[in-house]
Amino acid sequence: MTNANLAALSAAGVSVWLDDLSRQLIGSGELASRMSTYSVVGVTTNPAIFQSALSDSSAYESALTEAVAADRDVDAVLRALTTADVRDACDVLAETFRSTDGVDGRVSLEVDPRLADQTEATVTQAVELADVVDRPNVMIKIPATAAGLPAITEVIGKGIDVNVTLIFSVDQYRNVAQAYIAGLEQAAEAGHDLSTIHSVASVFVSRLDTEIDSRLPEDSALRGQAGLANARLCQEVYDELFDPSGRFGALADRGARPQRLLWASTGVKDPAYPDTLYVTGLVTHGTVNTMPFATMEAFADHGVLEGDTVRGSAVASHATLDALRADGIDLDEVFALLEQQGNWFLSVGMRQSAFLDQIYSKTTNTIRLITLRDPETGVFKVFFAVLRIGTSATIPVDNGSRGGLVSQINLETWELSEARSLQALDVHES
Repeated sequence: MTNANLAALSAAGVSVWLDDLSRQLIGSGELASRMSTYSVVGVTTNPAIFQSALSDSSAYESALTEAVAADRDVDAVLRALTTADVRDACDVLAETFRSTDGVDGRVSLEVDPRLADQTEATVTQAVELADVVDRPNVMIKIPATAAGLPAITEVIGKGIDVNVTLIFSVDQYRNVAQAYIAGLEQAAEAGHDLSTIHSVASVFVSRLDTEIDSRLPEDSALRGQAGLANARLCQEVYDELFDPSGRFGALADRGARPQRLLWASTGVKDPAYPDTLYVTGLVTHGTVNTMPFATMEAFADHGVLEGDTVRGSAVASHATLDALRADGIDLDEVFALLEQQGNWFLSVGMRQSAFLDQIYSKTTNTIRLITLRDPETGVFKVFFAVLRIGTSATIPVDNGSRGGLVSQINLETWELSEARSLQALDVHES
C-alpha cells in the first residue's frame, strides 16, 4: 500500500528519491518495494554509500576476495562493482523513467572525488561511466568545484545527464545553473535533441546548519535556520535563470528542460530538530528531495505538508542570513569551508559526535581501517573505517565483545555515526 504522506509530497510536485543503494537492496526486491510503498522515483549514490554497502553486505564478499587474491587494481574492482549496481538499479527504475519522459527514474553515479580539481579528467571519467553503465536513466554526479563547472558544461554539451553535487551557497548554485545553460547551448550546436538532456543541482542543507550551529550560542534563535533559508534562496535564483523570457528561453523553445533543484543532505543531524525538518520545509513544485531511508520512514510516519514552503519566502530567507552575519557568522568563510570539506578525501579532521563526551577519559580508543592495495602503485585505498571506543575504567580497551562501542566514520566528511555496542546480549545506541 502506498504511504499517504509521501504520496501527498509527490502530488505537491516534489520527486522522492532514495539516498541509498546496495546490491542487497536491489537483489532482495527492497528497492522495488520502496518504490511502490514510499513513492520513490529515483536513487542517488555517493562514495560513502558504496563504502557502507561494501562493508555491510556479504553480497560483495566473493568479488572482493577474488580481487585481493588476484592482486587486481583496486579502483577497477570498485568501479566494476558500483557500476554494476547502478546499472541494475537503472533497470529497476526503467519504467518510471519511461512513464515520466525521463524526468524521474534516475540513478546517480559520482565521478571519483579525487578528480574534483581536474576538469579534463572529470569529463573523461564522466563519459566513461555513462558508457559503462550504458543506461539512458543514469546521471553522472560532478562536484560544483571551480574545475567542475567547465566539466559540467562540456559533459552536458555531449548530451550526458548530470547531477551536480556539493552545492553549498546561492552564488555557487548560480554558477552551476549558468554552466548547465552553457552546456545546453553547446549541445544545441552539436545537434543534440535538447529535450532528452536532464540535470539536477544538489543543494546540501543539513551540513550548513551543522557548521553554523557550531558557531552559535546554544540559546540562539538562529540555530537550525540557515540550511532552509539558503536552499530557499537557491529557488529564487532558479526562477530567475530559467525564466523563459531570459537566456534560457531560446533553449526552451528547442525543447530544453530546466535544471531541477535537488535538496540533498536532508537527514537531520541535531536531535533537537524535527526529523522531517528538511522535507516539510522544502516543499515546492518541480524539485527533488533525496532522503536517507530513516528520513523517508519518519516522513511516512508523521510528516506533514504546510503548502509551498519555498516560493514566497525570499524576504524572510534573506533576513535570516543577514541576521547570521550580524551575529558575526562569516557566511562566505563557511561556504568555502564546506566546499573544501566536501571535496577533500580523507584530508580533514574528524568532527566528534556528542556521544563521545559521555565516554570515560581513561580508555583506549582506536581507528580500524579496511583497505585494498593498488598493485601498480602500492598505494592502499581506504574504503571502510570505524572508531572503536572503550567505555569504562575497568574495561578500558576497545573490545566490542566486552562492552566497547563502534562508530562508523564517513570517509567524505569524517563525521561519526551513532555508536553501537557489539555485546551479543546488549545491543543499543548511545
